[in-house]
Amino acid sequence: MGQIEWAMWANEQALAAGLSECGGLGGPGWARGGGSGTSESVLVCLLEYPRSKRQKGSTMERCGQKYLTAVVKLFGPLTRNYYIRAVLHAALAVPAGFLLSTILGTVCLGIASGIYLLAAVRGEEWRPIEQKPRERPQVGGTIKQPPSNPPPRPPPDARKKQPEVGG
Repeated sequence: MGQIEWAMWANEQALAAGLSECGGLGGPGWARGGGSGTSESVLVCLLEYPRSKRQKGSTMERCGQKYLTAVVKLFGPLTRNYYIRAVLHAALAVPAGFLLSTILGTVCLGIASGIYLLAAVRGEEWRPIEQKPRERPQVGGTIKQPPSNPPPRPPPDARKKQPEVGG
């Protein structure tokens, strides 16, 4: 077995926290907490929605992730560094901890902050999933061996020319 990529766990945990605080996992946020924490949770969701590319193996891209990946790439080291993400999530968890309605999101953000700190200590960083350009097949390389049998043909009486109707 390979090493655990802690950032993948932290990403899922922080996204769950953001969805929980903005109302995605338990009703609308304005009904539960009076709208408090909604802007912070939207920030967390926008930051955490694009997955990072795995070090080994393939990574499943989330639906529509490529649009938010461009935004996250735009901020460069501020969004790529997991130390900064750990501090950001810890700072966002503090104000939400004072309301009972957002305590679940607060705990999730705290856990995500700890996991991001562990990922940063182990040298991980966010890398975008980039689409590889499709290679065009070469004309001579697509056919390995010519066919040995002729193509199927209809029976001889079906091949006869049909008489034209009209005139």
